[in-house]
Amino acid sequence: MFDYHMHSTFSADCETPMEKTIEKAIDLELQEICFTDHLDYDYPDKDWIFEFDLKEYDRKLKELQEKYEGRIRIKKGVEIGLQPHVLHQYEELMGAEEFDFVIASMHATERKDLHSGEFFEGKTVDEAYEIYYQELLDCIKEYKQFSILGHLDLVKRYTTEKSKRNFHEIIREIFAEIIPAGKGIEINTSGTRYGLEGGMPSPDILKLYKECGGEIITLGSDSHVPDTLAFEFSAAILNLQEAGFKYIATYTAGKPEFHPIDRII
Repeated sequence: MFDYHMHSTFSADCETPMEKTIEKAIDLELQEICFTDHLDYDYPDKDWIFEFDLKEYDRKLKELQEKYEGRIRIKKGVEIGLQPHVLHQYEELMGAEEFDFVIASMHATERKDLHSGEFFEGKTVDEAYEIYYQELLDCIKEYKQFSILGHLDLVKRYTTEKSKRNFHEIIREIFAEIIPAGKGIEINTSGTRYGLEGGMPSPDILKLYKECGGEIITLGSDSHVPDTLAFEFSAAILNLQEAGFKYIATYTAGKPEFHPIDRII
């Protein structure tokens, strides 16, 4: 099994050293993990600085890859926070750094963070969702230096009111951008930890991705502590199978590798 979304002390919102996560992953008999620490340029909440020392990150991962060689495979990833005005910074980043895997996520919309609720003020839930998905679409029309989109429907995590719309029309446009470009999505299992009915994206979006021709999908717990590694992966795999997926992807040097689901469960 593979967990391709996790954080360490390199992320501002995590206090778990890489070693503790790796040891837990070995206990769980995971074959491969990928650290995807946060780089979120110009994050609106200035109490959180989601940037870190890239050279030290590279050095530390190489050290741990050597230390745990033969016990588990450790990949170098990053989770970048999309906003239209910082895309050029990520272009510069990808020109200067090498990653096995890059998650592109949207944690802020209209230069307002989602978690504080400020973005939702003065909007109906439908208006907020529409703006979120449109800004995500605008970003990926301009920027495609990533492997997969992270927790695509994250906006639902921060609203108490549920929308009656599924927003498939605009999500279909998003898929029309990423699928021909060889980009995928993740199934992020952290949703139920935050009170949602399931992972992100929801099963209807997974099925839409498949209908649109999407094949590249990774599995990630979005873990910030060791105990949530591989969180609810069995349920996630069932959702993938029900949606018609037969493979889970891992990455090396930015290239996807496909693993039959029926061989890893």
